Amino acid sequence: MRFPPSFLDEIRARLPVSEVVGKRVQLKKQGREWRGLSPFNPEKTPSFYVNDQKGFYHCFSSGKHGDQFDFLMEVEGLPFPEAVERLASMAGLPMPVQSREEEQRESRRKTLHEVMELAAKYYEAVLQSRAGAKGRGYLADRGLGPSTQGRFRLGYSLPDRFALKEALGGKGIPVEDMVEAGLLITAEDVAIPYDRFRDRVMFPITDLRGRVVAFGGRALEKDVPAKYLNSPETSLFHKGSLLYNGFSARAAAHNGAPVIAVEGYVDVIALVEAGFSGAVAPLGTALTEEQLALLWKMAAEPVLLFDGDKAGRRAAYRAIDLALPHLKPGVSLSFGTLPDGQDPDDLVRAGGREAVDAVLAQARPLADVLWSREMESASVDTPERRAALEARIGEVVRVIADETVRKHYRSELMDRFRRLFTPVAVQGEGSRRGSGDYQGRFDRSSGRGGRRPNDRRPVSGVAGEGMRRSALVRGAAAEIPRNEALLLFAAINHPWLLDQCAEELADLPFQNKEAAELRRALLDAHMDGDDADHERLAARLESQGHAPLVARLARAAIARHDWPAFADAARSDVELWWHQRLVLHRRGHALSKDLKEAEKRLAEEPTDMNWARFLDVQRQLAALDGTEALVEGFGAASGRPARSM
Repeated sequence: MRFPPSFLDEIRARLPVSEVVGKRVQLKKQGREWRGLSPFNPEKTPSFYVNDQKGFYHCFSSGKHGDQFDFLMEVEGLPFPEAVERLASMAGLPMPVQSREEEQRESRRKTLHEVMELAAKYYEAVLQSRAGAKGRGYLADRGLGPSTQGRFRLGYSLPDRFALKEALGGKGIPVEDMVEAGLLITAEDVAIPYDRFRDRVMFPITDLRGRVVAFGGRALEKDVPAKYLNSPETSLFHKGSLLYNGFSARAAAHNGAPVIAVEGYVDVIALVEAGFSGAVAPLGTALTEEQLALLWKMAAEPVLLFDGDKAGRRAAYRAIDLALPHLKPGVSLSFGTLPDGQDPDDLVRAGGREAVDAVLAQARPLADVLWSREMESASVDTPERRAALEARIGEVVRVIADETVRKHYRSELMDRFRRLFTPVAVQGEGSRRGSGDYQGRFDRSSGRGGRRPNDRRPVSGVAGEGMRRSALVRGAAAEIPRNEALLLFAAINHPWLLDQCAEELADLPFQNKEAAELRRALLDAHMDGDDADHERLAARLESQGHAPLVARLARAAIARHDWPAFADAARSDVELWWHQRLVLHRRGHALSKDLKEAEKRLAEEPTDMNWARFLDVQRQLAALDGTEALVEGFGAASGRPARSM
């Protein structure tokens, strides 16, 4: 029996791989994945991994790999139809009845796919012909050359009302098929159907199997009512359930590429050409729940990249409301903010990959953006208004369906709320609480340099002294940040890391010039093949004069906490520790930038809110600085006592 792809996709959506596998294999959470002993081979050290976001399991001991259906067929020897039936029962889905009508619909869809493919090839050919010069000129102005045009199958529709109709008609395609595919316009008052897309650059839209199902057309004349025009809803195309570049991005995300959602087709293409192959875009509408679900199937925490203006903030806030009910442990969103007046295409053309990396490094977690939204419109100068803000936080959190996530959101937001109204020491004064009177963050006494929250005179010492005292801010220029030192020390002791992570290491933002130079030396050694083992690599670095710096790195590593960076650690422990350190490094870099911005805002506008923001970022940095690898089972492979969360 042949099953409709939509039915199989529904089973996958309802039954995560871990739920199916977990009935036979004892799984333990490890980061974004689950780990357990292989069900195919006897073993003592787990080599079997399950990734729900990517929808597969992989067994390193046997090399077997697959999804929910493959697992049942492997472990129980079931044929595919029986595996589908078993999983459908687990998912609570009735088996589909393959009626004659359904078979006819499937056949009809296949025919329409063929029609859309012919249309895509036609538009491609027109763009590259003499008649497509106008379209090529527009694309060249946007920096999209011939190779990019071919990669994304870009095309051009002629101004003539019947150009496509006649071209496909010449290949035997009935007018009815073109109308049903959304290629022609027809209505009661339209005597002769005509081309929907005219004088537009054409962007093919594919489904998640890579088949062309629709088009987006960009007008080339200014007086056209719709600058962008998409295909209408058809039996093949439902715009709220697909993402532009979704097919390619899903494969890229499977290989580790970050998933980035932007607004437009050209923005996606620019990001992909800059090396961000996981870029996608909604199809001319605000993000929908179905599109959000697609993003989460690709990555546990995709980044939404919005403009920094009011419209961009509104889009981010809408996405928050869309996502909150569906948050789960480890599943959320991050929000990147573009420089004022720039879209991703502008950003790439102005600064290349580095500029995008800088924006992504400052991406903020959903909870942070949610708090900013609530504070943006909050008035907290009376007890009643503060009570209203507290009630509002409760209302916002209540929509989160997952109990664990809801609990942590309530705790996080209420902690921020309390810190906003709790007096703190300023300029060496002890903390003090007014008897029933709100004192805020700033010293209001006279003659002691204190200011009221709404006093906007320049700050000369209110926050500056506290900032200067903070080790997080002052830093010594010659000191290498701890994470930079640990990553380099580990790479020297475990050169095999460079085989897996050289590109990732090269892309990391480094603050210290000496550390960046040593990183360059490590990458050069890797390119030259001088990183086959620790001794050979160390000898090369010593010959280049890096030995004193390597010794400083060794002193920065604490054997008790940073043992995976040392040469005797097991490979599996090193991999887990390394990836956690990469996350901590990127987060620390982003927080450092946030701290500078918070300091700047506080100096310009010494309000309670800005002071609270500054302290909050300080707290996050301090907490991050003390974070160690605390993952269940961590250290077991190296013979160390296992840790648990």
